[in-house]
Amino acid sequence: MELRARGWWLLCAAAALAACARGDPASKSRSCGEVRQIYGAKGFSLSDVPQAEISGEHLRICPQGYTCCTSEMEENLANRSRAELETALLDSSRALQATLTSQLRGFDDHFQRLLNDSERTLQEAFPGAFGELYTQSAKAFRDLYAELRLYYRGANLHLEETLAEFWARLLERLFRQLHPQLLLPDDYLDCLGKQAEALRPFGEAPRELRLRATRAFVAARAFVQGLGVAGDVVRKVSQLPLGPECSRAVMKLVYCAHCLGVPGARPCPDYCRNVLKGCLANQADLDAEWRNLLDSMVLITDKFWGPTGAENVIGSVHLWLAEAINALQDNKDTLTAKVIQGCGNPKVNPQGPGPEEKRRRGRLALQEKPPSGTLQKLVPEAKAQLRDAQDFWISLPGMLCSEKLAMSSASDDRCWNGVAKGRYLPEVMGDGLANQINNPEVEVDVTKPDMTVRQQIMQLKITTNRLRSAYNGNDVDFQDASDDGSGSGSGDGCADDACGRRVGKKSSSSRTTLTHALPGLSEQEGQKTSAARCLQPCLCLLLLPVLALVLAASRPRWR
Repeated sequence: MELRARGWWLLCAAAALAACARGDPASKSRSCGEVRQIYGAKGFSLSDVPQAEISGEHLRICPQGYTCCTSEMEENLANRSRAELETALLDSSRALQATLTSQLRGFDDHFQRLLNDSERTLQEAFPGAFGELYTQSAKAFRDLYAELRLYYRGANLHLEETLAEFWARLLERLFRQLHPQLLLPDDYLDCLGKQAEALRPFGEAPRELRLRATRAFVAARAFVQGLGVAGDVVRKVSQLPLGPECSRAVMKLVYCAHCLGVPGARPCPDYCRNVLKGCLANQADLDAEWRNLLDSMVLITDKFWGPTGAENVIGSVHLWLAEAINALQDNKDTLTAKVIQGCGNPKVNPQGPGPEEKRRRGRLALQEKPPSGTLQKLVPEAKAQLRDAQDFWISLPGMLCSEKLAMSSASDDRCWNGVAKGRYLPEVMGDGLANQINNPEVEVDVTKPDMTVRQQIMQLKITTNRLRSAYNGNDVDFQDASDDGSGSGSGDGCADDACGRRVGKKSSSSRTTLTHALPGLSEQEGQKTSAARCLQPCLCLLLLPVLALVLAASRPRWR
C-alpha cells in the first residue's frame, strides 16, 4: 500500500512538471499579449494571433507544446528570421568591403598620381632641354606612359618587352634626328637595332629602368589587384542564400521561444554558435586561403620602399629617360662610328641639312622628388586593417550571435536552448564544412561543398601565388625558367580572360626587339611561342576533369 501511494505521488509530480514545461492551461493559462506585440511590431497582421496559447500539433519547426503561433505565423517568422540573418551577413560583409575599397582607392590614386606627375615633369622639362630631339619623338614617350598605365591596371602586357620595344623605337627616331644628312632606310635601322645591345647607345639607363620598373610595377599592381580580389570574394560569398536546413535552425533559434510563450529568453551562446557554424560552414572553409592572401599582401608592402620600391621608381621614370637621352648625345660620335663599322656607310641625304648646321642639344639634370608622405600613412593603416580582417570568416558566427541575434551573455538556466529555457549541453562544433558532420542543430551535407565558395577559394590561391611571385620581383603571368634574378620572363600563364587580348605591335622595331630579347628566335617562331604560352594553362584546365577520372580509376580497391 505504501509503495502504491509513493508511486502515485511520483506520477503526480511528473505530470505537474510536464504541465509547467509545456505551459499547460490546466496549470496556468498564458496570454499571448507579448507575442502579439512583437509580431505586430514586425509588420504582420494581428488577426491570426491567438489571444491565449493553443495546442501546437500544427507546428513544423518549433517544439509542439502549447503555443502562441499558428502555422501562418510560424511560416512568416521563419521567412523573417532567414531574411534578418541574410541582412546581418550583408551588413557585416559591407563593412569589410568598405574597408578594402577605401584601401584600394587610396593606393590606386597614389600610384597613378606618381606616374602622372612623372609624365607631367617630362612634358614640362624635356622640350626646353632637348628641343626637337624630344618634340619630334614626343609620341613615343606618350605611348610608353600609356602602356605603363595599361600594365598597372592589369592589361596582359609583358613589361620587359614593352620597355625593350620603346627603346628600339626611340633609338630609330633619335638616330635619324641626330643624322639628318644621312639616308637611313629600314634595313639599315634593323641592323642598328641588332647591334644595340652591344653598343649600349643609352648607357645604363635602359637596364636600370628595366630592373627597377619591373619590380616596382609588379609589386604595386599585384597589391592593388589583391585588394580588388579580396573585395570581390567578400561580395560574392556574402550574397549566398541560406539553405532550407539553415533556415529552419535559425527560426528555431530566434523565434521559437516567442511561439512557446517565453519571448524574453535569449539564445544560449553555444546553441547560437552551433546554429551559425552549421549555416556558415562553407564560408568558414575560406579561412586558410583568405589568411594566406592577406599575409602575402601585408608582406609585399615591404617592396614599396627603397631604391627599387614603387614609391621611388614609379614617380621617377622620367629621370631614366632624361639620363638615356643625355647618354645618347654624349656618345653620338662613338656610336656613329661603330654603327658604320658594323652596318656600312649610309648614303648622304641630298635634301638634308649640311654638316655645318648645328642643332640645339642640351643636357637635362633632374632631381628626385622627396616622398610625399602619403604612402607612409597608407601602408601602416592597411597592414593593421588587413591583420584585423584575417579571421573574418571563422569569427562570423560568434560576431553575429553577439551583435545581431541578441545572444544571452551566459549559458545558464534562463537562456533559450531550442526546446525550453535551460542550459545548452551539446559541445560547440569546429569551423568549416567537415566539422559539421555531427552538428546537433543544422543538418549539413558535408559531401556537397558550395561551388561558389570553392571557386572563390581557387581565386584566392591564384592571387596569393601572384603576390608571392611579385614579392620576388616576378610577374607570374610572364614567368620563365631564367635564373638571372632580374625578374625577367616570357611567361606561360594566362590570367583570367587575358588570353586573346595580348597587346602587340607590328613595326620594324618590334622585329628587332624580339630578336634581341630572344636570340635565335625568328618573328614567326616568337609568335608561335607566345600563343603556346597562352593556350597551355587553358588546355590544362580543360584536362583536369579527365585527370581526376584517371586517378579515381587507378585507386586500389580494398576488400
